[in-house]
Amino acid sequence: MKTALSCFLLTCLSFAVTAATSVAKPNIIYILLDDAGYGDLSCYGQKKFLTPNIDRLASEGMKFTNHYSGSTVCAPTRSVIMSGLHTGHTPSRGNREIRPVGQFPIPAGTFTIAEALKNAGYATGAFGKWGLGNPGSEGDPIHQGFDRFFGYNCQRNAHTYYPTWLFDDLHKIELDGKTYAHDLIMDKTVEWIDRQHDKPFFCFLPVTIPHAAMHVPEKYAAPFRKKFPEFENKVGRYGNNKPFAKNPAAQFAGMMTALDEGIGRILKTLERHQIDTNTIILLSSDNGPHKEGGHMPKYFNSSGGLRGFKRDLYEGGIRCPLLVRWPGKIKAGTTSDHISAHWDLFPTLCELAGTETPEGLDGMSFLPALLGAEQTQHEYLYWEFFEGGGKRAVRIGKWKAVQNQVNREGQNAPIEIYDLESDRAETRNLADQNTELITRVRNIFKRAHTPSALWKFNWEK
Repeated sequence: MKTALSCFLLTCLSFAVTAATSVAKPNIIYILLDDAGYGDLSCYGQKKFLTPNIDRLASEGMKFTNHYSGSTVCAPTRSVIMSGLHTGHTPSRGNREIRPVGQFPIPAGTFTIAEALKNAGYATGAFGKWGLGNPGSEGDPIHQGFDRFFGYNCQRNAHTYYPTWLFDDLHKIELDGKTYAHDLIMDKTVEWIDRQHDKPFFCFLPVTIPHAAMHVPEKYAAPFRKKFPEFENKVGRYGNNKPFAKNPAAQFAGMMTALDEGIGRILKTLERHQIDTNTIILLSSDNGPHKEGGHMPKYFNSSGGLRGFKRDLYEGGIRCPLLVRWPGKIKAGTTSDHISAHWDLFPTLCELAGTETPEGLDGMSFLPALLGAEQTQHEYLYWEFFEGGGKRAVRIGKWKAVQNQVNREGQNAPIEIYDLESDRAETRNLADQNTELITRVRNIFKRAHTPSALWKFNWEK
């Protein structure tokens, strides 16, 4: 009797997932923050400023507490999102620069999430920071499935919010160096949604906030100058990207306020076109909080009590927010502890769009978790990072393994083991008590890493 009842319930849940996506293709908006930590949103515990519009996504949707970025820096995370492959397999595994403009291009043969959705009948647009191919290269967003692109093709250009040029599709446009680029990018995003609202669209919005430099129009910083007067004589510099940030604490809080206001604009745009209930919004961040340009992540508790920052493979460097809102489909005000990562986005959006998921992806759809159905779990999550001495990490259920200084000490560098259920801040290394787990982790390191001619640890050279 129990078996029959279980089968009946599973059938009902499966039907619910299918029914949720079969009536009409939902519009999809994926917002990727830049260097926002796990604790940088008020719905995740931020106390020094508020993000009310972003918090709406949580109160009217689902908040994930065990979601992870594709990498601990910008370009490889974007490669993971576009390809559905983790950093052991994805085409771009680091911030490799192209001169004079751009980053290492993902190959022409990369089948991206934008191409999959375009094939499924979606209009596709990207607005913000790309970083996956210099202008006009095979990795340019226009050559990787996007009908429309506006913003920073090159990550280095995105180190200032007052650039003298941006890219409009394949065309370089000149700016006066006095226009706040984030506002212009949000304007172009809303304009595009206005034009596409009557047909299915995929809007990829990789904003630059709150990446350094710490720039924001004064109207946003001014209220926080009064709140954080102790930092008024502090100046944050990020290379030669002017203006230098006077009182970077006020600048950071102001940046997050400007970001939140932009999210509010998008919500109002959907409501104005009466497509709110047929649009799913997902919001995440590309890695943990940075420490550049005068930003003080410890002061703001930007890592949310987790260990580490950007460029670390500890939790503070890779655990990130994920908020998902889909009125009428996702139960409002819910929380999920499902262990997921950016490489899961590709199969999730394919399932949402009702199109076949390509074979060979590392990700798995978390749509069942969104809809309250039974969710398949990962065997493990894997990361590799080639800077800072070389690093690797694995999460297996409650366990987290971190291996640092791989380039100096080789494949047999010590592996740290943490129980995230009892020690989410990774303060107690339990390696001595878990020798069998370390053996399992070493085996995962071997099978999760595909050799690459461009991305190598020292022992591979």
